[in-house]
Amino acid sequence: MSDGFNLDLRRAEDELDTPADFDGNVTLGVLDGTTPDEEWIEEVTRGNVLFLAVDGDLNALAEGFAGTVKDAGGSLVHFREFLVVSPPDVDVDAGRL
Repeated sequence: MSDGFNLDLRRAEDELDTPADFDGNVTLGVLDGTTPDEEWIEEVTRGNVLFLAVDGDLNALAEGFAGTVKDAGGSLVHFREFLVVSPPDVDVDAGRL
């Protein structure tokens, strides 16, 4: 084995210079009309990112919470059959799509 490269993965996170700005969680769910809009709004208000599988008409299913999220500074990104909803301080980079 070569002595040229030594990587200790156990301490990799400690070596990062940038602080983690995201304190929330990622919530997986299904957007099918069975979950009240208020629950989705509460998740985003608590700082969580929603990753929702869309089962039905996206516009009709999201109309009850999309405006509230946008007005609060959050974002919504439709990606394939999913809707990604993020709170105001979490950017969703869609530049590679």
